[in-house]
Amino acid sequence: MIVRHGDPDYSIDSLTPKGWKEAELLADRLCKLDIAKFYVSPLGRAKDTASFTLKRLGREAEEMTWMREFDAWIKRPDVGDRAILWDWLPEDWTKVSSFYDKDAWSDHTLLKEGTTEHGDIRAEYDWVIGEFDKLLERHGYRREGQIYRAENANDDTIVLFCHFGLECVLLSHLLGISPMVLWHGLCAAPTSVTTLYTEERRPGHCLLPYDSLRRYLTPVCGRRTTCLRSQIL
Repeated sequence: MIVRHGDPDYSIDSLTPKGWKEAELLADRLCKLDIAKFYVSPLGRAKDTASFTLKRLGREAEEMTWMREFDAWIKRPDVGDRAILWDWLPEDWTKVSSFYDKDAWSDHTLLKEGTTEHGDIRAEYDWVIGEFDKLLERHGYRREGQIYRAENANDDTIVLFCHFGLECVLLSHLLGISPMVLWHGLCAAPTSVTTLYTEERRPGHCLLPYDSLRRYLTPVCGRRTTCLRSQIL
C-alpha cells in the first residue's frame, strides 16, 4: 500500500490543519488492517501523516531516504526557469512521443540536463527503483526482468508513507509505464491509498497489479466519509 501524505504545508514541511485531520482519519482505517511493516519518507509531511497510525498501534516505521519526494527539477520551457518535472502543460509535453515510452521517456535533452544527487533524471529514477526492488526482495520478491520471482511468497501487507512524484515512479516501474504519463495523468490526492497485490499466475513468478486508488473526503465533523475509488479490472 502506497500512502500519499496529508494536505501539506510545504513552507514548514508538515501538514495543514486539514492535513492533520486527514492523517487522523486515515489512521482509523489503517489500524484495522494486519500490517507487517511500515516504511516512511524522511520528510516531515510524510512522517506526520504516519504518526497517528504508528502511535495508535505502538509501532515504528523504518525511514527510507529514497522515499523522499522525487528529485525531478529541470529547466522547463513553459516557465523558462528551473521547475518541477510533472507540471508541464499538456500542449507541451504531449508533443514529445518518447515521453510515452517506458524506456525512452528520459532521452529528452531537458531531462538529461536535469541535475540530481545521483546525476540526471534517469539516474535518480534508476536509484529509486533499485532501492525499491531491494525492499521488495526483503519481503520475498526478487525482480527478474519485468516480473518478480516469489522466493518467499506471503500475504504480508506493507505500507509506504511517501509522496505523489515518488509514487508515480514506483507505479511506473511495477506496471511498465512511462512515469511521464503517470506524473501528468494520475491524481493521487492527499492521504490517498494506492493498493497493489502480488499475483502468481505461474508458481514462483508474479506481477504486482494495481488494485485501487482510494481517497477519503471527510467533513470537518468527521461523521461521514465519501470514498472515491478508481479501479483497473
